[in-house]
Amino acid sequence: MRFNVIRIAATLFVAACAAAAAGRAAAATPDEIHDTVTRNIAPLMKQFAIPGMAIGIVADGKPYVFDYGVMSTQTGKPVTGDTLFEIGSVSKTLTATLASDAQEGGELSLSDPAAKYLPALQGKPFGGVTLLELGTHTPGGMPLQVPDSIRDDAGLMRYLDAWRPAYAPGTRRTYSNVAIGMFGQLTAKAMNRDFAALMEQRLFPALGMTQTYINVPAARQADYAQGYTQDGKPIRMTGGMLWQPAYGVRTTAADLLRFVQANMGLVETAPRLRRALERTHTGYFRAGPFTQDLIWEQYPYPVSLPTLLEGNGPPMLHDATPATELEPPLAPRPDTWINKTGSTNGFSTYVAFVPAKRLAIVMLANRSFPIEDRVKTAYRIVESLNGKP
Repeated sequence: MRFNVIRIAATLFVAACAAAAAGRAAAATPDEIHDTVTRNIAPLMKQFAIPGMAIGIVADGKPYVFDYGVMSTQTGKPVTGDTLFEIGSVSKTLTATLASDAQEGGELSLSDPAAKYLPALQGKPFGGVTLLELGTHTPGGMPLQVPDSIRDDAGLMRYLDAWRPAYAPGTRRTYSNVAIGMFGQLTAKAMNRDFAALMEQRLFPALGMTQTYINVPAARQADYAQGYTQDGKPIRMTGGMLWQPAYGVRTTAADLLRFVQANMGLVETAPRLRRALERTHTGYFRAGPFTQDLIWEQYPYPVSLPTLLEGNGPPMLHDATPATELEPPLAPRPDTWINKTGSTNGFSTYVAFVPAKRLAIVMLANRSFPIEDRVKTAYRIVESLNGKP
């Protein structure tokens, strides 16, 4: 089924999904869902001159994907179901899933200290940091980005050897690609395999994500969208230290939506992986307006837009936020809004889902634009589909 709305082409994909859950979003027809999405996405694309977007929706448990605009302003090639987007830090949720699955299989424990897998750091502060602390942004204060001076593994080890915490582990949340990058690398060490190979050969196939990559193969380069900076300059992600586990995934809207469906138990996965997915929704720390899960951030549902904007605002990205450990951890629960943002210099992503309502949104764009506007737009769409004006 194809729609044309103010020169923006949208293609609708509808598939059946399994496993009913308690609590349903208000039923809507495919046309109504399309109209709701387009009514919100068209002005957003115009405001920020976004060349192309792909929006995934789960409504009443059923998945829909809408494709808008072009994957490149140079070629004019339209966004399609095969278009690959960079998803930035949403990659971290897949890294968390790999670690959780490894724990379910007895290959590691989130309580393991880093020194178990990096013996050279035994007795050093970083060596005592646990995988859980790395996966919840609470190791004691690490920088957002890997310092520019670090260009190889030897330099990274020297940095970690010299690192000293600014806070006691578990007392402050400091969002860090260094911490999450090391979380992924230590997971790979525990599993005795290369990180990218684990993701591409083990995790993605197990999730049914058939168009998802760390390294985009030559045969798929033509489907890889061109990204654009906030001022419209073409750009794509380049590699760097710890880039793969922190922000390295490229995928389609349908594949990312399938991952979200798996997180809500709406598609069939192996029992071990199903448990692993659910346990990434365990709450470990209270930080600011949300509960910090394993990478994911959760809010009791219903949640207000100002609360979401606070939780996804710059202070939560750049500041050291007091964190309170939850003892015991908060068990996964369906009445939550679970979300994660993702950004590279040329792409913008937002993912949110409410398991109790079998309701979700995946937002992919090939231009950098503010997180605040992603959250506002997604919230309007989700609440409209949930029967709220």
